[in-house]
Amino acid sequence: MRLLSTISLIALLTILIAGSLAQSSAPGVVKTEFIYETAPFPECHASTIAESKGTLITAWFGGTKEKNPDVGIWVSRWENGKWTTPVEVANGVESPTKRYPTWNPVLHQPKSGPLMLFYKVGPSPSTWWGMMMTSADGGKTWSKPVRLPDGIAGPIKNKPVELSNGDLLCPSSSEDNGWRVHFERTADQGKTWTRTEAINDGKEFGVIQPTVFFHKGGKLQALFRSRQGKIVESWSDDNGKSWSKLTATALPNPNSGIDGVTLKDGRHLLIYNHVTVKPNKWGDRAPLNLAVSEDGKNWKAAAVLEPGPPEAEYSYPAIIQTADGMVHITYTWNRKKVKHVMIDPKKLSLRDIKDGVWPQ
Repeated sequence: MRLLSTISLIALLTILIAGSLAQSSAPGVVKTEFIYETAPFPECHASTIAESKGTLITAWFGGTKEKNPDVGIWVSRWENGKWTTPVEVANGVESPTKRYPTWNPVLHQPKSGPLMLFYKVGPSPSTWWGMMMTSADGGKTWSKPVRLPDGIAGPIKNKPVELSNGDLLCPSSSEDNGWRVHFERTADQGKTWTRTEAINDGKEFGVIQPTVFFHKGGKLQALFRSRQGKIVESWSDDNGKSWSKLTATALPNPNSGIDGVTLKDGRHLLIYNHVTVKPNKWGDRAPLNLAVSEDGKNWKAAAVLEPGPPEAEYSYPAIIQTADGMVHITYTWNRKKVKHVMIDPKKLSLRDIKDGVWPQ
């Protein structure tokens, strides 16, 4: 009965969103919108999205500029057919004279228990530390922030995944000794933690910000943002305890964040900037692309969510599938706004990506 109620609420949510937005011409893209039009901060970045208590909730960091001490974590919920006014729920205030910037919020709703919000506090990605808050009412109110144990940063950009045994596997990374990836795990919703060692040395591949997919036979696949001009991958046969040697995929990466999700039908969606750059170079963060794969290896072009121009920035996407089967995406829109896109994955029109080239 509770499951039916949740699905009904999400179905209603889908109808309300669809009725409030302009139709997109791309197959499968149902509607698009901005989370807010105006806000008390000039810049924003690193959005995240989750489904909790039958509705959607988003978060991001906002302030005068990334790295500035006034940057805090802001939240908006879908209520009564619209997004609520952004509210700051966390910041880096330590004393009347000391305040640090906050970074990269990550929302996650476990199958049971409260909604979780992870974020980072500190002067820079090489020195920040992990924080966590919870909400029992779908993001309306929040617990007091708790600092994670030393060496535990929490999910660094992309959402955790819940394993079959109930463990929460958090894709994480560090930037203090090269760009390196590790995985953190909690079996009790953040009370206690373990972590793997870094799975790469940061030299052959400098990678951060993993996103995790589920495959047949219990295999896990992780894809990474890299400095090598390609999306990089690794595989695990033991629920994320150990990982294979990193290899480059055929998909390009302009040193920008990615995210993905394994759908209920077994397919995998990946959202990223399909931009080719030379290794160890930064590239444009437009266009913003959505690809689909049956096996995590061969990807097909599904949609260009933002075509450009190249000097624009459409970056740091987050993607989930809700109880009604719809896919929801948020991303940075020119550092000025957070954009939300709803997609019906059954209606996507797919084309081949040959030799890493997006079809025209």
